[in-house]
Amino acid sequence: MTASWRFSTLADRHRALGSKLEDWSGMGTAWTYDKDADEEYIAIRTKAGLMDVSGLKKVHITGPHASHLIDLATTRDVEKIYPGKSAYACMLNEAGKFTDDCILYRTGPNSWMVVHGSGTGHEELQRAAIGRDVSLRFDDNLHDLSLQGPTAVDYLAKHVPGIRDLNYFHHMQTQLFGFPVMISRTGYTGERGYEIFCRGQDAGTIWDRILDEGKSAGIIPCRFTTLDMLRVESYLLFYPYDNSQKYPFENEGPGDTLWELGLDFTVSPGKTGFRGAEEHYRLKGKERFKIFGVLLDGKEPADEGAPVYRDGKKVGVVTCAMYSQLVKKSMGIARLDVDCAVKDTELEIRNKSGSIKATAQPLPFDDPKKTKRTAKG
Repeated sequence: MTASWRFSTLADRHRALGSKLEDWSGMGTAWTYDKDADEEYIAIRTKAGLMDVSGLKKVHITGPHASHLIDLATTRDVEKIYPGKSAYACMLNEAGKFTDDCILYRTGPNSWMVVHGSGTGHEELQRAAIGRDVSLRFDDNLHDLSLQGPTAVDYLAKHVPGIRDLNYFHHMQTQLFGFPVMISRTGYTGERGYEIFCRGQDAGTIWDRILDEGKSAGIIPCRFTTLDMLRVESYLLFYPYDNSQKYPFENEGPGDTLWELGLDFTVSPGKTGFRGAEEHYRLKGKERFKIFGVLLDGKEPADEGAPVYRDGKKVGVVTCAMYSQLVKKSMGIARLDVDCAVKDTELEIRNKSGSIKATAQPLPFDDPKKTKRTAKG
């Protein structure tokens, strides 16, 4: 079977922009365009950009036991999520180790949509569904267009009544250009943004019209990999690129705890009974590393996978890095030894081109209080 078995109806538009449609999670995805990625990064931080993130996997869960299934498979208290609200959650294995993250969308009393990436989320949901009165349906016709940036709401407000009143991590069933859509105030950029879930047959028209009408306001098409620049600043992890699946431990198999990844906040206070819960709580305080930020001297970004040293000893690895043309800083996400994940710890990044001085810094670098993505009005 070919690597890409899922297809976006926007594929020809991505090719016209210079993409070769590299595989991600089984779908040909626009990793490259024939223009500078910095232009797209700046557009999303200062105006808005439109991305096709349809490679995310969408699973509809319906039936009397739908909430029970999600309660078993994920870290969130589902009873606090009402129709129209969503939540970021994680899934664990029996060893209490991270296997996938997802967004839970409650669309009705007994209906949910779970959107996840390239981990084993679908498999975890299927495992929890065994023997229960519930239906799971994988939906590849549903496309996901992500309009991200500070002016995204100004554009959508011209077409979608009530969009300014939509709170962070809430969604609405509505119309856009006469097409049925679900618009969610979520994204993967650290900016105020919206995900537009639409039918595959409508995606092309919606994509074209947003870019055509939004051009004068600075809205431009953006490749998927522009997210790497945004996520470094905004502390957004991307499985498996920040995980031990890519950077294995010497004497044990892959698997990171939420305490190590800094994702323990996704466990609702006091929640038990989800898969891996006992091990998750037992592993608190037993971190082998910490996800932390590194701030480099100069303009050169760290190589992906560049080793991190302290006093001649290897203490970590950089998983993703970038140089920001806006704030004029070189920064990265790193897996660091616990005693090095302390603000202002002096480090050395060993790029292929040579060594660069750096310091450990807490994440996120940009908007730590999340004021942009949660803004009202």
